[in-house]
Amino acid sequence: MWDFFRTCNSSLQTSRSIKIPKHGRLCSGLSQQLWVHQITSFKGLSNTDIAAIVAARPKGILAKKLQDTAIPCFNYLKSVLGSDDKVASCIKRFPLALTYDLKVYAAENIQLLLDTGVPKLRIASMLAQQPRTFFTSADRFKKVVGDVKEMGFDPSKSRFLWAIHAIRAMSKSTWDKKIELYKKWGWSEDEIFVAFEKYPGCMMASPDKISRILDFLVNTMGWERSYIVQWPIVICFSSEKRIIPRCLVYQYLAEKGLIEEKDGFCFNKWLMYSESKFLKWLVKRYEEEASELLKLYQKHLDEAN
Repeated sequence: MWDFFRTCNSSLQTSRSIKIPKHGRLCSGLSQQLWVHQITSFKGLSNTDIAAIVAARPKGILAKKLQDTAIPCFNYLKSVLGSDDKVASCIKRFPLALTYDLKVYAAENIQLLLDTGVPKLRIASMLAQQPRTFFTSADRFKKVVGDVKEMGFDPSKSRFLWAIHAIRAMSKSTWDKKIELYKKWGWSEDEIFVAFEKYPGCMMASPDKISRILDFLVNTMGWERSYIVQWPIVICFSSEKRIIPRCLVYQYLAEKGLIEEKDGFCFNKWLMYSESKFLKWLVKRYEEEASELLKLYQKHLDEAN
C-alpha cells in the first residue's frame, strides 16, 4: 500500500499520516493490493484524491470493508448526483461518507426530503455542496426538517435546504446563544427570523464574527438595524477583505459629498460585487478620483489584514 501512496503527489507526507494496522493487513481483512484495486476503480477519483481522502480519515476508511460501505455509498451517490465527477467532489468534501451505512443515514434522509416536496435537483445540488448535512441520523434529520417546515420555509425553494443545513450544524444550546446574541444587539425575534429566512447562513457565523461585523456596521457606519435585517448575508462576508475596506471608501466619498443622495448605499454594488467587478465599477463610477480611491482602498485592505 505504501507504494500506492508514494506514487501520489502527496507523497510521503500523506503516507506518514496513515497508520496501517499490524501484520500488514487492513482491519477489514482485505489484502492491501485488493483494497487499492477496489478503491482505484472509483471513477472520477485520481490517485492523489484517494490518498488525500484516506489521509483525512485513515482509521474510519481503512477499517471498513469497501464492499460493505464505500462501494454502495459511491453507487448510491452517483444515482442521486448523476456523474462520477460530482460523486468524487462530494466524497472529497466529506471523506467519511465512504464509511456510513446509507440505510441508516443519507438514503432515508433524502427520501424524506423528496416526500416533503423538495425537488430532486435541489437535493442533488445541496448534496454535492454540503454532503455532511445528509449524513445525520434519521431521527435528528426528521426533527430538523419538521422545525424548518414549522418556520414556514417553502420546500420547493433552495432556502429550505440551507435552513436545514444551518440548524443541523449546531446544537440547540448554540442556536439559543446566537438568538440571545442578536437580541443583545437590539434585534427582536421577528427580525431574527426574517434575517434567517432571507439568508440562513447568518446563524452559522461565529459569535465573535457576528459581534465584530454588527459593531462595525452599526457603530462605525451608522447603519440602521433594519437595513442589516434586509441584507443578512453581510454577516457572512469577510470583514477584513470586503466589508471594512469597501465601507470606508464609501464613507470617504460620502464625507467629500461625492455620493449622490438618490444613490445612497447600493448594497449590490458596494458589497455584493466580486473584487474585480467592484474595482472596475469603482473606477468607472468615480473616474476623476479613481487613482486616489484605489490607493485608499488598498490602504484599508492592508490595515484590515
